[in-house]
Amino acid sequence: MQSLTRTSLTIDEFLSSPLANENYEFFDGELIQKMSPKRSHSRVQGRLLILLDDWSENKGEVGIEWAARLKREGKDWCPIPDLLYVSFEKLGNIILEDDACPIPPDLVIEVISKGQSFGDLSEKAEAYLKAGVDRVWLIDTQVKKITIFYPDSPPKTKQGNDSLEDDILPNLSLTPQYIFEKAELI
Repeated sequence: MQSLTRTSLTIDEFLSSPLANENYEFFDGELIQKMSPKRSHSRVQGRLLILLDDWSENKGEVGIEWAARLKREGKDWCPIPDLLYVSFEKLGNIILEDDACPIPPDLVIEVISKGQSFGDLSEKAEAYLKAGVDRVWLIDTQVKKITIFYPDSPPKTKQGNDSLEDDILPNLSLTPQYIFEKAELI
């Protein structure tokens, strides 16, 4: 991701501007352009949307490229994760509007695109956790691995038929192998 420009916009002004409908993220007045997804990225993102959407019925909301209102280093941050899931339990009485996700999601998924590094997205994953996100999946379509970031323990890398089961995603039974097969990448 590259920084485009510094502005004097607040997060609310950004979200109500035409720029929020483009492929930009917002951090402390700075607009950051997201990478344009390629085939592998798109295949995994689309397949995961279907799998998570089917699983999450009556459990929560799944969004693709759904901006989230967060704080990073104490400053307003509006990233656009490739996918996110927020449980109805976490939402409580919050009514969702046609706006950015108003609270830190339970799960954020980022797929590494060509031109992005695992290191850069690992830093972003850590920022998500500090902002209150419960889990971050970082998906590498080239090596067919998924690294899971936790707020209270080191990341774990899963591959093949390793289980992606997690207490925050009850009864979700997936493996990296299954995801990449469904995305027709293996």
